[in-house]
Amino acid sequence: MTQFFNNIKNMRKILSFVIAFLFCVGAGAADYRAALVADMDTGRVIFSEHANDANYPASLTKIMTLYLTFDALEHGRLHLDDYLIVSQSAAAAPSVKLGLAAGSKIRVEDAIIAVAVDSANDVARVLAENLKGGKEGTFASLMTRVAREIGLSHTNFENSSGLPDDDHLSTARDIALLSIAVYKHFPQYWKYFGIKSWTYNGQTYTNGNRLLASYDGCDGMKTGFTTKSKYSLVATARRDGRHLIAVVLGAENKDVRASIATSLLNRGFKMIENGAAPVIKNTDVAPIANTVTKPATVKLASGYAGVQFGAFSSRDAALRQVKNVEQLLHVSPTVEMASGGLFRVRVNNIAEDAAQKLRNAATAAGIDSYVFH
Repeated sequence: MTQFFNNIKNMRKILSFVIAFLFCVGAGAADYRAALVADMDTGRVIFSEHANDANYPASLTKIMTLYLTFDALEHGRLHLDDYLIVSQSAAAAPSVKLGLAAGSKIRVEDAIIAVAVDSANDVARVLAENLKGGKEGTFASLMTRVAREIGLSHTNFENSSGLPDDDHLSTARDIALLSIAVYKHFPQYWKYFGIKSWTYNGQTYTNGNRLLASYDGCDGMKTGFTTKSKYSLVATARRDGRHLIAVVLGAENKDVRASIATSLLNRGFKMIENGAAPVIKNTDVAPIANTVTKPATVKLASGYAGVQFGAFSSRDAALRQVKNVEQLLHVSPTVEMASGGLFRVRVNNIAEDAAQKLRNAATAAGIDSYVFH
């Protein structure tokens, strides 16, 4: 009898995969609320459906929490071997969590992995409180401000983890843009999103992103779930020199979100191979990579901010970006060595308002950039 019920359960699982595949490839978004596929290197949207509709991002929120953590690491405000104190508030966070005790400590690198792999709510709160003066609400305001700076126009964050809040909203396009920003701005930390399992204090945690184990070339990135948001997934994969991102929001269950993401990535790679035109459904969405136009010259007052125009694996690639920035923005960035053997292109020591204007000009010119302090 037990074997009979196990067979029924397996048949249901297989059927859910088949149904999800058929809906994704054929009939439409019956089993999900929004979807998008884009090229991570160029920002070109390949497929989108309801990509600008407001949705609850759930734990996809933690991509921004980690973005700000990586920024703190890059600028020396944190180090991977630093220890963070767990507050009473963080210890009281609802599951999913590591179950850290108030007053205990966790190493920064372990905190990053706990958030990336296990989506631990208590650890996300630990990062938020330690990065922004002990108050998660203050950190959430910073999250929203930085979201605007990197081009997320329909996103508002109310907490660091994605726990339910009616005002905590984003879109498939914004989530894709945020994920690509992590990939481009902090490539040295991208590896954390590809960890399949992690052992901490004697317990092993498995990444909820099933595609890491089942999809050839998958290297990230993040899952999400609440009762209101349903099941969401950002999945990234490399194949034949291309790096694609698929975002699925509001899938019916874990099997469906994995199957839809698989189908979306397959569809994206196939469309690129065939030179097919983008497919945009039920979406009034701008491309992630803007049309290149020549912006007005930005006057750079001195100060304590800066703008980065990418990190590159070779000096030659960085120098090409320098020339591109000089030609389109009429400023002269420098090439700096970064960790992991990367070369980053930066304009340093300018005023905050000048940095924001320069970033806006770069966006208008189709150059990926972000402001740092």
